Amino acid sequence: MARVVRSKFVEFWKHVFILIILFFAFVPFYLMLTISLKDNQQFARNPWFPEPPFHWANYVYGWEQIGGKIFNTAFIAMSTTVLTLVCAVVGAFFFARYRMPGSKFLFGIFVILMMYPAVANMVPMFKLITSLGLYNTHFALILPGIAGGQAFNIFVLRNFIEDIPQDLFDAIEIDGGNTFYQIWHVVVPMSMPILGTLGILSIIGQWNNFVSPLLYLRDTNLQTIAVALLHLEGEYTKNWGQLMAGYTIASSPLVILFIFCMKLFIRGLSSGAVKG
Repeated sequence: MARVVRSKFVEFWKHVFILIILFFAFVPFYLMLTISLKDNQQFARNPWFPEPPFHWANYVYGWEQIGGKIFNTAFIAMSTTVLTLVCAVVGAFFFARYRMPGSKFLFGIFVILMMYPAVANMVPMFKLITSLGLYNTHFALILPGIAGGQAFNIFVLRNFIEDIPQDLFDAIEIDGGNTFYQIWHVVVPMSMPILGTLGILSIIGQWNNFVSPLLYLRDTNLQTIAVALLHLEGEYTKNWGQLMAGYTIASSPLVILFIFCMKLFIRGLSSGAVKG
């Protein structure tokens, strides 16, 4: 009897803890949606609860300011993510399946690069971008994004590829398949959960990237959504309804992406917990 009571007590506080976490997770999103339908007077008077009349014009203004920037950001995020994963799979396959003098040392360098702060590389990267003639182009964000994502992705994918049975690769070699055939028909299908997880993380990182677009893009037509949101704040006054409407529009693609890819994301995390 005492064990049952103790189990129910633990279960009760476990649910309380989960509800507290959910409260702090969803309250900011709720406030963002609520404030996005208000003007400054309504926000100052009642910031917590919806209050008519609802100012839907805030969303019209927000879309006019950042609508085009969403497509720029989506193009950069998708291009960077796809090319990053392609390069990472090939690199991880090399480290996992080929043994050569110095391969462990080279992989150790990749691990060290994971701890290297990106801010410390800002000045030499800016000089490199300008010397290559990539300044004020989307390639100034795509190419560094591809290079910067290799260390972490190769580190994660290497463990997955090492766990794939060698018999599968031997069977393809017997049938005459080359290295790229092995990667496409064995590594990619079996690593799809973790590839999906890494892809989602890469898209989120590129979507929220603020410093690089601010440094490398001068033309407002090429600018990304993170910098465009900065311009919504205004120089002297802030219209909180328009600002929150812009943030709602900016975050909606990521919310939709996570809803549709949530099972794949969780599967990748659970696979990492088993294989890592």
